[in-house]
Amino acid sequence: MTPTLTHTHFEFPGQIDVYRGKVREVYTLQNDILVMVATDRLSAFDVVMPKGIPFKGQILNQIATKMLVATADIVPNWLIAAPDPNVAIGHACTPLKVEMVIRGYLSGHAARTYASGERELCGVTMPEGMKENDRFPEPIITPATKAEMGLHDEDISASEIVRRGIVSAEDYALLEQYTRALFQRGTELAAARGLILVDTKYEFGKTKEGKIVLIDEIHTPDSSRYFYADTYASLQEQGLPQKQLSKEFVRQWLISNGFQGLEGQILPEMTDEYIETISHRYIELFEQITGDSFVKADLGDIIARIEGNVRQFLDQ
Repeated sequence: MTPTLTHTHFEFPGQIDVYRGKVREVYTLQNDILVMVATDRLSAFDVVMPKGIPFKGQILNQIATKMLVATADIVPNWLIAAPDPNVAIGHACTPLKVEMVIRGYLSGHAARTYASGERELCGVTMPEGMKENDRFPEPIITPATKAEMGLHDEDISASEIVRRGIVSAEDYALLEQYTRALFQRGTELAAARGLILVDTKYEFGKTKEGKIVLIDEIHTPDSSRYFYADTYASLQEQGLPQKQLSKEFVRQWLISNGFQGLEGQILPEMTDEYIETISHRYIELFEQITGDSFVKADLGDIIARIEGNVRQFLDQ
């Protein structure tokens, strides 16, 4: 089995705190600097799988940093540098407790909600007469509250976000503006690669000066869903599943094995062979989304490599 990075326990110079999320581990340093380490952990239905996926952290980090650079002219973000394949370093922010989910097509969670007979999602009415993977007349924003580790994110409407004081009305209006601008840019970047950006989520934070900036990952297969543009129309006409680039294939495998993260359900075991298959799929995702050939990082001593690269950057 290829080595994976599932947990870290670094002590960087000036370190004052560490937060461990579902996939990323975030080290807070003095002078409002964050070191974000993308591990090889895999999360689905808000549950972290027991085994890591080789190269997944590198893939997510390198897609995210590329996309942050490609959108920095329209929305400010937290990124300073990426000194290691698995690491992004940026400005510390106070995360806003809401995920801005935007959907251009009736897929995933929205499709499952629609199939149940519901026509409203997060306070947004979905049109009648749609079938799975149809395009919405206009992209819809369906926010979710940001859950702690091990808990499910919660669908929520814009009005409820403001009523609860999660963010102010003024801040939420800016979040929507940023979300739509990012989705439009992401759609254009995807189209250049022969892809359709189906849906995605963005997370934001506030700097100590009170400025809202984009944080975390964007346009990765963990946070986004892509279809292949050249086969989209014909597959829809035939009522066939879309060929897609996302971790939806993992969710579907879990569903087929009786798991959707619900209470009482048993997590099916992923064999080493299946895990290697997931790794190959993630590499395919990377190359399709970025247009770059994937260069595997040195896995001889992942921890030592990361620590050395981060310390070298900090010394500079």
